[in-house]
Amino acid sequence: MKFFVDTADVADIRELADAGLLDGVTTNPSLIKKANRPMKEIIAEICDIVEGPVSAEVTATEAGEMVREGKILADIADNVCIKLPLTMDGLKACKELTGEGYLVNVTLCFSAVQALLAAKAGATFISPFIGRLDDINLDGMALIGDIRQIYDNYGFETEILAASVRTMNHVREAALIGADVATVPPATLKGLVKHPLTDKGLEQFLADWKATGQTIA
Repeated sequence: MKFFVDTADVADIRELADAGLLDGVTTNPSLIKKANRPMKEIIAEICDIVEGPVSAEVTATEAGEMVREGKILADIADNVCIKLPLTMDGLKACKELTGEGYLVNVTLCFSAVQALLAAKAGATFISPFIGRLDDINLDGMALIGDIRQIYDNYGFETEILAASVRTMNHVREAALIGADVATVPPATLKGLVKHPLTDKGLEQFLADWKATGQTIA
């Protein structure tokens, strides 16, 4: 499974990229607002750090304007992935843009039939929101499983990008079900490496090594 980080914080992106953990980045208008910098400037800097897809979201709601904005965003760098909402206009824009060879991430997916429509429109990625479904007592992971089965049934190449990931268990379950990508906040991605037994074991190894009086030189 590929890992994308869901942030517009360039410092976090650089740290994770240097660790070899990143396959891509997702942003949205809320994250751009939080970063408090010009959108095009942020996206350009992120694309210089990360070789994989960097999702940048349009703000238009009409298909023609989505296409126009999407092309402007795609001109920032070759690895920009145009992010579109899962609306009828978004699907129209998706079909046009992917038909011209652009990468498209269709976002705000909350049902398997929405994901089916996005795949038929040629989406590169579909972003089902796990956490937001869990927030209203629906099963976000069941949605990932349903989309996986539908895509496998019909041979769709659209990649399932598990979004709105809140916990390490979300990541584990998405991987088990067969999501192609998980996009996670920086803190969650960094947290995946942690385990108390790892810390305990390392502490013991270091204590035993110190007791030998040796050095590696």
